Amino acid sequence: MTPDPHDLLVLLAVARGGRFTTAAATLGLNHTTVARRIAALEAALGGRVLARTVGGWELNELGRRAVRAAEGVESAVALLQTPDAASALSGVVRMSATDGFSAYVAAPAVAGLQRDHPLLQVEVVTVTRRALQQRSGLDVEIVVGRPQVHRAEVFLLAEYSLGMYASRDYLVEHGTPADLDELARHPLVYFIDSMLLVDDLDAPRRLVPTMRDSLTSTNVFVHVEATRAGAGIGLLPCFVADRHPDLVRLLPQELTERLPYWMVLRPESLDRPAVAAVVNALRQRVSAMTDELRGRGV
Repeated sequence: MTPDPHDLLVLLAVARGGRFTTAAATLGLNHTTVARRIAALEAALGGRVLARTVGGWELNELGRRAVRAAEGVESAVALLQTPDAASALSGVVRMSATDGFSAYVAAPAVAGLQRDHPLLQVEVVTVTRRALQQRSGLDVEIVVGRPQVHRAEVFLLAEYSLGMYASRDYLVEHGTPADLDELARHPLVYFIDSMLLVDDLDAPRRLVPTMRDSLTSTNVFVHVEATRAGAGIGLLPCFVADRHPDLVRLLPQELTERLPYWMVLRPESLDRPAVAAVVNALRQRVSAMTDELRGRGV
């Protein structure tokens, strides 16, 4: 039986969102309709296309083949929307990345790509965690530290530096630490230790084990603003902190930690031209930012 193209597009939405409820919201349908469409598609194809996992729904082999067909339907529909769409990228690419990477690497890279390909849609989920074993709904993940994953392509994308920063006003009030011993007497602004899910991000804290926590957060922009407001000395990504002239980097020769950004891709993702284009744009962006990522003052 020939599958209904509408059912294929519903499967595509489920594959990208990982859940029936997410697909329903994207398509303007209800959860029951999505389930019914998937059941109809499975009846037409003669087998299951999805497997339930802890994180949602994951494509099986038949589902991956069906999604490739669905992406062809999506691209064909996009050709009708603009006269020169034959050479344009279209569709939705979903990626996850840390806060700083999302704001200063992914956002400008994607914006530049979309100037030439306005039909391309990119969804960026900001999160700091290990790479997922089941990445249903995600085409690209950017994580800190080498990922230990199965059924995925992984690439070292770039390295970035973290350093100790304080606001100029804080240093006037509390003094500028001259060495590590003096630094250790100041409060630290960094991630919440008990909620940190990335081992590599815990390593910098071990450089200054006696610093007491001040304001801590799961969001790097909270770290930056807390440091600027004088909550303590922040352990910050240099490419984020160096954008603020009111922040001073402390003891760069003694305290510089370099961490890797890794890219994780589903094996079938690079078969999609839109995903391949986003990956290439990210690589070009980090290459152009090499000095920024390394940081000033070293």
